[in-house]
Order: sequence, then C-alpha cells, then structure tokens
Amino acid sequence: MEKTNLIPHHGIAHLYDIFFPIPEADALFKELTEKVPWKQEPIKMFGKDIMQPRLTCWYSDPGIAYSYSGITMEGLRWIKPLTEIRSRIEQLAGVKFTGALLNFYRDGKDSMGWHRDNEKALGKNPVIGSVSLGGTRTFQLRDWLTKKEIISMDLSNGSLLIMAGESQHFWEHRVPKQSGPAIPRLNITFRVIQPPVGAGSGKHHSIGNPA
Repeated sequence: MEKTNLIPHHGIAHLYDIFFPIPEADALFKELTEKVPWKQEPIKMFGKDIMQPRLTCWYSDPGIAYSYSGITMEGLRWIKPLTEIRSRIEQLAGVKFTGALLNFYRDGKDSMGWHRDNEKALGKNPVIGSVSLGGTRTFQLRDWLTKKEIISMDLSNGSLLIMAGESQHFWEHRVPKQSGPAIPRLNITFRVIQPPVGAGSGKHHSIGNPA
C-alpha cells in the first residue's frame, strides 16, 4: 500500500483516509465512547493546575504507565475493540504497539497543543499509529526548529495516520480549537514502549507532554 510522504524532510507521515470503512468506524466510535472510563484531569502548566481541554484514557500492556505534566495514568487492560484496531494497524506499521492514549474531543473547544512524542522511552525513531473516529478535525505538523513550515490535514472518521522515522524529532503537531459546531471526535495514538525494569515496583515511564 504505497503512500506519498506528507512531510517534505526529516521524517515520515502517511495518511490513509478510510482505513476503517465508515460503518465499522461508526460502530467503534459508539462502543469506545460508551465503554472507556473517560477522565478530565488537571495538569501542571507554568506552575498552575489547569484542566486538560479534552477527555483522556490510557491502555497498555502490563507495567507501562503514562506520565506527563504532573499526572500519572496507570495502564488499563486492553479491551476487545482496541486489540482489534491494534492488530489491524500493526500489519501496516510494522511494529507491535504496547500502549495507546485515547483522547476524546467533545466539541470544537477541546484541543491538543503543540508537542512532540520524542521521549527516550519511545526509542530513537518512534512509530506512532493515530486512528481517528467520529468528527473530522484539522491536524497540523510544524517544523520544530523554524516554526514556519506548517502542514495541515483533515483527519476524518476511520482514518489512520502513521508517523515514523525522524518525524518526532524535527516536527511537532497539534489539534487546534475549531470555531463553530464540531462533531465529537475520538483519537487513539498507539505507541511502542517497553516496560521499565522493576515495573512491578511502581516505576513508570514518562512519555509525553501533550498540553
């Protein structure tokens, strides 16, 4: 399945618009929005606690926690719809994903700030598999060094975006706020993280700072 690289340099970004057929994507959206124990948690920014502008949840293999901006999320045990999605996209991504961050954007006010998924726990050139369900939202990539080169794309219902190579070192990404009505959107970003030595003793990896 050949795809054009959307990043002009230093990295790989391949977008598959309808990786999951719309009826299947709709069913997955409904099942996950109802089954996932969504939370809105405060994070530390500039020394203050602020509520994240979206709902989140973290699923993973045993012993892998998610920590950023002063909070730690213990990995929940995989549920069937997530294992089915993971199995499907692993064939294309060429890796075995060990964790998934779920973000629920309830309306256009919910967003994700500029950030890179370049933490040491993700490895040298991490592979990120991002699945979108529900409403279409704009996703942007920006050259991290110059802050000038911006690539915008629409992530629609059932789409899959795979970012790999050096993309997380040289490009940052975000989901900006949207003016006007917005259909709720669920995004799942699958990652490859190895459990730390002594995971059973309460140690955890810090793998991101998505503001």
